[in-house]
Amino acid sequence: MNFNQFNSDYFPKGKETILVADDREDVLDLASDILRECGYTVLKAKDGNDALDLSKKYDKPIQLLLTDVRMTGKNGGELAEALLEIRPEIRVLYMSGYTSDIAIQDIDSNSKAGFIQKPFSFKEIALKVRELLDK
Repeated sequence: MNFNQFNSDYFPKGKETILVADDREDVLDLASDILRECGYTVLKAKDGNDALDLSKKYDKPIQLLLTDVRMTGKNGGELAEALLEIRPEIRVLYMSGYTSDIAIQDIDSNSKAGFIQKPFSFKEIALKVRELLDK
């Protein structure tokens, strides 16, 4: 994806590794492309089960899980719970386009978790990821 219309110099950058899980290929690709543009190493997973398998095979730290709330197989909550057991230091950023998932936005502000509403902009996801990683 070409982000020339954005000056990514104005967005926060990072060097961390982010595992992105979404069963919609377009959302998975968009989020991954934005995060790569911000300097992150991105691991892409097509669903919750794929993300868990990828995490088990990846032998370096993963600082953040960006996951859709609703996915086929393991949903975002189940995936986060399973990942936290094997990677307790991981932070979790949930994303959803369903207003019925709005309750997840009430995550404790001191938590290692956050929420972003879909659709999101380049700026929104860049800022939210950096904010959560810096907590």
